[in-house]
Amino acid sequence: MSTSPIAPAATAPGDAGGPPDDPGAAAAAATAAILADTLAGTGRGVVVDSPPGAGKSTLVVRAAREIAATGRALMVVAQTNAQVDDLVERLAEADPQLPVGRLHSSDYTPPQPRPDRHPQVRMAARAGDLAGLDVVVSTAAKWAHVKDVEPWRHAIVDEAYQMRSDALLAVARLFEHALFVGDPGQLDPFSQVGTEQWAGLSHDPSASAVAALLAHNPGLPQHRLPVSWRLPASAAPLVSQAFYPFTPFRSGTGPGDRAMGFAERSDGSAPDRVLDEAASSGWGLLELPARHTPRTDPEAVAAVARVVRRALDRRGSTLSERTPDPAPLTADRIAVGTAHRDQAAAIREALAALGVTGVTVDTANRLQGREYDLTVVLHPLSGRPDATAFHLETGRLCVLTSRHRHACVVVCRAGVPELLDEHPSTEPVQLGVSVRFPDGWEAHQAVLAELARHRVT
Repeated sequence: MSTSPIAPAATAPGDAGGPPDDPGAAAAAATAAILADTLAGTGRGVVVDSPPGAGKSTLVVRAAREIAATGRALMVVAQTNAQVDDLVERLAEADPQLPVGRLHSSDYTPPQPRPDRHPQVRMAARAGDLAGLDVVVSTAAKWAHVKDVEPWRHAIVDEAYQMRSDALLAVARLFEHALFVGDPGQLDPFSQVGTEQWAGLSHDPSASAVAALLAHNPGLPQHRLPVSWRLPASAAPLVSQAFYPFTPFRSGTGPGDRAMGFAERSDGSAPDRVLDEAASSGWGLLELPARHTPRTDPEAVAAVARVVRRALDRRGSTLSERTPDPAPLTADRIAVGTAHRDQAAAIREALAALGVTGVTVDTANRLQGREYDLTVVLHPLSGRPDATAFHLETGRLCVLTSRHRHACVVVCRAGVPELLDEHPSTEPVQLGVSVRFPDGWEAHQAVLAELARHRVT
């Protein structure tokens, strides 16, 4: 197994005036300040910005337990049933004595194993049936239909940046004070209609819940989690600088704390060489010849599938702070990320043709919040003749390049930097819209500049 140190891609953000050298101490200090403002605050809320893998769920579970310990009723708002079920599971495992309610819709299908296998978890379709429980968890859509109940003293809104402001308006009547936790660098809330006419207005229904909250309550306490426990030392500096320049963070591990290697030597092919590059440096770019292609570029799809197949054939393994022994790089620890669903479908077919099963293949939207050891990404601009707003969206590239604990391989056709130069950012300036993160054009340039150092052709 390779034990080559995973060198940082650039000077870690925060080295000057940033978090202290001990990431655990920095994270603990941030958490203590967040909990203090949450428990003692008198305003409508506390906002917490979290980078990828910073422990949002851990913070939510701890905050819920501490609020419940004070005897105050708590409602927890998540955005999907999967997120709700995950939070219920985490709460039940963290505190077997904590009564938890799982509020669901009438057509809800519980996962297996069911959340109510835990004795302290109760499930119901009516909020009244869960009255008196310390914590009640449900989706924003279900909470919007809850009526004729006393407001909860506290609420926690998980993945708050994925919640639209109109959804917040529908549930705000149910609580007095809330903790909003989310990752501002990921994909914006989804909308099926154009939203330009509302841009910059305080009542923009397509804005995130956090943006609407701060627009009407500018003095609310704002915190950030300063450490990513997912991203390795090789990835955190680039992701921080490209997507979080105003709220920098660092990796919870240092160079050499993690390593990835392969039992079988390289056969000299491009997939093997890019895997070796990614194993030693944390990043790899498999560059195909420049060409305008269909969205489901057959050559790019085949290249992605071949990289995954070779990673499994060479019997990869990883070493990290989680265990003293190497862990096998199995199919369930590998993910493939794309911009479009038809690209994901084509890659699944290509993997099946190579006899590969168990690898997660999905779009950036569906990969949000998930974590793997190795990710293989089909670049959103690969083979395109233009750079549209969809493909330049900052959050899409951020999600695709921030799912890994060890290494990320990007497959892309040559010519994307030139494509970006031919399509400079022309987004109109919107009055009243706060700029918290760089636009997609700038982020793509930063990522490609780093990937060029790890290119295999």
